[in-house]
Amino acid sequence: MINVLRGFRDILPPDSEGFAAIEAEARKVFALYGFRELRIPTLEKKELFIKSTGTTTDIVQKEMYSFTDAGGREIANRPEGTPGIARAYIENNLNQSGRNSKFFYIANMFRAERPQAGRYREFEQIGAENIGGGGPASDAETISMLVNLLENIGIKDIVVDINSLGCAECRNVYRAQLLEFLKQHSETLCEACRGRIEQNPLRALDCKIDGPRLAETAPQMQLCEACGTHFSETQELLNLAGVKFRVNHSLVRGLDYYTRTVFEVRSNAIGSQDAIAAGGRYDDLIKSMGGPNVPAVGWAMGVDRVALLLKEQFAAAEHGVKVFVVASVKEAAKQAREKAFALLSSLRKAGISADFSNFEASFKSQMRAANKSGAAWAFIIGEEELKNGTVSVKDMRNAAEQEQIKLEEAADFFTKVLD
Repeated sequence: MINVLRGFRDILPPDSEGFAAIEAEARKVFALYGFRELRIPTLEKKELFIKSTGTTTDIVQKEMYSFTDAGGREIANRPEGTPGIARAYIENNLNQSGRNSKFFYIANMFRAERPQAGRYREFEQIGAENIGGGGPASDAETISMLVNLLENIGIKDIVVDINSLGCAECRNVYRAQLLEFLKQHSETLCEACRGRIEQNPLRALDCKIDGPRLAETAPQMQLCEACGTHFSETQELLNLAGVKFRVNHSLVRGLDYYTRTVFEVRSNAIGSQDAIAAGGRYDDLIKSMGGPNVPAVGWAMGVDRVALLLKEQFAAAEHGVKVFVVASVKEAAKQAREKAFALLSSLRKAGISADFSNFEASFKSQMRAANKSGAAWAFIIGEEELKNGTVSVKDMRNAAEQEQIKLEEAADFFTKVLD
């Protein structure tokens, strides 16, 4: 037997229905905030992710699924959504559309990282990008939209951590201070951090090994006046939106393009790997990729991790069809099957979900399938029903209740039931 690749998986019902519910709620929330869907390709030039994400990131150094195609081009499966959105914005001149540039995506990503709870090598992300929004209101709106989505899908007691990484001016000063600090502690750093502190010392604070230990004694960034004002106003607007948050000066993001506001949404329900969504501002990315000088802010949410938090809720939800059609007639069986199939068609045309198993099977077998289907009602065509032009309606939630109605009235039955 051929098994699924390590780090990949089949998403079966009811988990798949849970994923669909999360996606549907996301679309509702995005519509409330004026975000429109932008669908990006699965494959991009590898250079896109190196240039945008940074050469010192784990994504580029060891996690990207990349290969050389038949044309000799270096290709990569997308490891995240922001670079693709940025490329699409530039390539399609979306800054000239006259519309707002608020986009969302729902897409699978690929990273060759070690599988763990809620993390897979192919995983789904829901993300949002506000390109052109440079003020604190865009930061606060983006964060509050994320919180709104998580609350709507049933995540409780979430914690929002925010910080500011400042602008290039702030960071240059801080980088020098942090580099000096890390050099003094270089012997205690992990191998990866020792190898990249000269290129990007902030990555040490994001390291899962060294970060928590360094956070207590590492120097803190001193924001310039403009960045300090931006961060203060973002907090004021979050308070106005009713978003509970905490300032975490140790919070940095693992990607090179972030500036000013960064944030993470956390949950303790899935153990130590508790970040379920994260993002921040990236004001210099579009320009660095050859586009216009426009600010941007966004986030990405790991749907697999959120689905893990809601697994019990998904399992308890009802996912059956409304009606299960049973036809069991020894004589004139072909006629009964045709009547049953026509009934299925009329129910579905009326917007009523309906299913069946095997009209050639025994009545007992078909009713067993009806019980397992989760259907609320069974519509039964037997010898008597076929003769009288009726259908028996059985309430699957109350075994004692059963009635007969005319076959042509079956699709209208629910109008009476739901009144």
